[in-house]
Amino acid sequence: MAKILVVEDDRDLNNAYCLILRHEGHEVVEAFDGKEALEKLDDFTPELVLLDLLMPIMGGLEFLKQWRKAGQNSDIRVLIFTNMENSPEVNEAYKLGANRCIIKSWTAPHNLARVVKDTLEASSDVKTPA
Repeated sequence: MAKILVVEDDRDLNNAYCLILRHEGHEVVEAFDGKEALEKLDDFTPELVLLDLLMPIMGGLEFLKQWRKAGQNSDIRVLIFTNMENSPEVNEAYKLGANRCIIKSWTAPHNLARVVKDTLEASSDVKTPA
């Protein structure tokens, strides 16, 4: 299965996402803000980053900017998980290399495994809202 970095500041959601993904057999590392996520990437190379956009300390967009600036990560898929549908932030995330955006309130937790699987299998060039 895949290596996944979950970056979500809501501890309950973070725990739920990690539990679901681990149950599916994925290796999961968690972070609670963008700064912590950048630090985790020093020792962990994921195939997918599940990323919230609005977080304290460092939000998802700033994380993407700094991470992409570092280079050597363009083949890692990014799945934005947010409640900001059709926002400038989501559009900016796509420009920074996000592959897909999922609206939290529209995605039941039990569907997370399917969305992750679809994102991992999709071409890294495809940018689609779900």
